[in-house]
Amino acid sequence: MKVKEVAELAGVSVRTLHHYDEIGLLIPDGITEAGYRDYSQRNLELLQQICFYRELGFPLKQIRAIVTDESFDRLEALSRHKQMLREKRDQLDRLLRTVEKTMQYERGEMNMTNKEKFEGFDFSEVNPYEGEARERWGDRTVDDSNAKLGAMKQDGSIERFQEEMNALYRRLAALRHDDPESQASQAAIKEWYDLLNRMGAYSPEAFKSLGQMYVDDERFTKNIDKFGEGLALFMRDAMAFYAGSRA
Repeated sequence: MKVKEVAELAGVSVRTLHHYDEIGLLIPDGITEAGYRDYSQRNLELLQQICFYRELGFPLKQIRAIVTDESFDRLEALSRHKQMLREKRDQLDRLLRTVEKTMQYERGEMNMTNKEKFEGFDFSEVNPYEGEARERWGDRTVDDSNAKLGAMKQDGSIERFQEEMNALYRRLAALRHDDPESQASQAAIKEWYDLLNRMGAYSPEAFKSLGQMYVDDERFTKNIDKFGEGLALFMRDAMAFYAGSRA
């Protein structure tokens, strides 16, 4: 199968498959005379494994280490996927019950303890990017950004800012299959640059570096790609071109 056929079958972007090839995670078994990638049945089975691991939140580096290990057993891996997906389903079921109970509580149909209000939530990491940000851009930049964020929380504007950010993510996701250097893509990424600079002070070079983090850091990739598979890669390329045009 050709790369576009595989992308449509698996529900991922062509850009994502190219990236998997570049990092040695999913290398096509064949190349046509014209130089196009040709995916075998074995490649499709491996892609299914990758998709399972991605759905469960595994970073690409870890997935590559797992599936390239000589002791990797596909059937054993599927058994683990099944168990982890059941656990994920159980957590979602708990969250759904919490939503239902909260709706009943709001309608005055039942009482609800404070403990019940938070059943099902699982926040294992708080502000996971701050350490990397301080390392890359320094304490002053991060402190200034945190101060702006704190002020927005105080005056209640943080919710509007988040809604604006999510709306822009969705617009960028709609463009992710286009050329990142196109006029429409660059207009949208400029809005992203302007939006970020309301929270911090990003030079074009820092903006480009941040875009690269969207791909290098699996936590960024996972959160951004919730809006559309391959969005992080598209944004990286669009941000790099935008930064270059501003240099």
